[in-house]
Amino acid sequence: MGSTFSLSNKTRRNLPRVPFRLIKESILGKEYDLSVALVPPAQMRSITLKTKNKDKVSNVLSFPLTENSGEILICPTAAAPYTVGYLFIHGCLHLKGHKHSDTMERIEHALLKRFELCKKSSQESTSARTRSR
Repeated sequence: MGSTFSLSNKTRRNLPRVPFRLIKESILGKEYDLSVALVPPAQMRSITLKTKNKDKVSNVLSFPLTENSGEILICPTAAAPYTVGYLFIHGCLHLKGHKHSDTMERIEHALLKRFELCKKSSQESTSARTRSR
């Protein structure tokens, strides 16, 4: 049985050029079922309030559903100056079980380079970690 991968864009923005499926398979494996949604700020604020009890617009949220399935929500509006690709990698690493750390940051940088996505400085990555909590 094959895995499923779905990507929905619920914003009015164009879908970014990110190799979502390749990144997903690299981090989570080919058998992992993943749903990804790009959502507008109002929807992300509502979800963040319900799931984290914080009244803010998160830039990325990841939700493991089972051992081999999960969901990632990204708010492109809240992503700036970070790329959607970076936030997708960040969310996948959380689904893989990584916690915020120097190790996670090194893996993020290696994957950004591997998939030719915008690199982040250490200071930017730290700020992203702080905002995504």
